[in-house]
Amino acid sequence: MKRSSYRPFYKYLADNVITPFYNKRFSDLNSLQLKAILKRKNPYLFKAKNIELAGDFVKSILDAYLSSQEETLFGNLLEGFAIYVSERLFGGFKSSLKSVDLEFGRDEIYYIVGIKSGPNWGNSDQINQMKNNFKTARQFLRQHDISNEILAVNGCIYGKDRRPLKVDNDPEKSYYKYCGQDFWEFISGDPNLYREIIVPIDKEAKQRDETFKAAYAAKINEMTEDFIDNFITNHQIDWIKLIDFVSKRE
Repeated sequence: MKRSSYRPFYKYLADNVITPFYNKRFSDLNSLQLKAILKRKNPYLFKAKNIELAGDFVKSILDAYLSSQEETLFGNLLEGFAIYVSERLFGGFKSSLKSVDLEFGRDEIYYIVGIKSGPNWGNSDQINQMKNNFKTARQFLRQHDISNEILAVNGCIYGKDRRPLKVDNDPEKSYYKYCGQDFWEFISGDPNLYREIIVPIDKEAKQRDETFKAAYAAKINEMTEDFIDNFITNHQIDWIKLIDFVSKRE
């Protein structure tokens, strides 16, 4: 694909992925309160890591919280980008079927695609549910005038899978798993798209990161002050008080 052909994709990523991602990061960071995060974290884990400084403790729980929130948020935004790419190139559209995020037809084949962030996204029960939903989706589409062969795909935004065909005893539950480069080439026909995604992300992130770092440092200082006021006794972390706050019956 020519460099100029990527411009609509760069613009989409800047406007609909990076901008909302940083807006949500700022919004979430500014609204966070120490005690709300503490209630969601395992105090025994942080004691096992032998964290004894108030600032280190606060930074650890804040980083763990933000990381889990951000991965989900960014994955959802990139899912939207994948749908946009397919829509622009092959007339794909957002699906309303269970476990299916994208539908499109190409080369006499109708594809139903469930999009996940990475290859290790679910346990066996979740994967079986996806397979059951793929079967149901196939049956529904045939009843609604889709006569072409229907292939189900589990697409992963990053990662690798060396054996993409996942065969089930029930052919209706078989599917392909395309990850990373294979996934982006599958929805676009371009083997280099997976690399091009990083171009606008790099540019936009550099413009916003310094402002976020300042807000992050201020939040760490604010929460550390709160932590010292509530969970420090004789200049040390009061682990019993902390554990009671998280787990003691009312």
